[in-house]
Amino acid sequence: MTMLKVQNLKGGYGGRLIVDGVDLEVEAGEIVTVIGQNGAGKSTILKSIFNLAPVREGEVLLDGKDIFKVSPYRMLVTGLAYIPQHHSIFPKLTITENLRMGGYLLDDAKLLQERIVKVCEMFPILRERRDEFAASLSGGEQRMLEIARTLIMDPKVVMLDEPSIGLAPKMVDLVFATARRLAEDGKGILMVEQNVKKALLASDRGYVLELGQVRIQDQAQALIADERVSRLYMGVRG
Repeated sequence: MTMLKVQNLKGGYGGRLIVDGVDLEVEAGEIVTVIGQNGAGKSTILKSIFNLAPVREGEVLLDGKDIFKVSPYRMLVTGLAYIPQHHSIFPKLTITENLRMGGYLLDDAKLLQERIVKVCEMFPILRERRDEFAASLSGGEQRMLEIARTLIMDPKVVMLDEPSIGLAPKMVDLVFATARRLAEDGKGILMVEQNVKKALLASDRGYVLELGQVRIQDQAQALIADERVSRLYMGVRG
């Protein structure tokens, strides 16, 4: 079942197009990764989908519903979540307070508490340190907090922008394993990643972006085996 469908997406800044006519889909229960060189427009795709790019055209459907004109503030209500590249935690709030901030759109206090308990079961480190300030967490633990906070609204699709950036190898593996677990729970995952091989190994499908356009799309394993992809994006010499 297609959860996120993007057609002829165009996006940019200051009147300049960075993304020029991108089509992509994310099914429920799958991980899709967009790869490409720096400046190809990968992050701009996510921002354009989430209505954060000032210049944008196209169509964005979430579970069959048009959300193209929905404001970023209301996107979570529709079921679309976006975790940006740079850490977005509230460092001077406790972990529990950060999680509560994730449910700021929920009016049901009981439901909010139930969801906090549920995400803490997924991430035991957050439960163990729930009364500590978020600033005390490592970079990888902060990424886990960001994901957990996003899950409070129970999104249908989660978009991750460079989720492994700046993390130790062990934490990188944990981030990708978490993405897989979310997919197994039926959520669609759309990632933008520079760690190409590890991201594709964790993914079901992938898109290769060049100069704002999709040049290749295929199953993740096929992209890993593709000589051109290996040479350009995984440092393998032909």
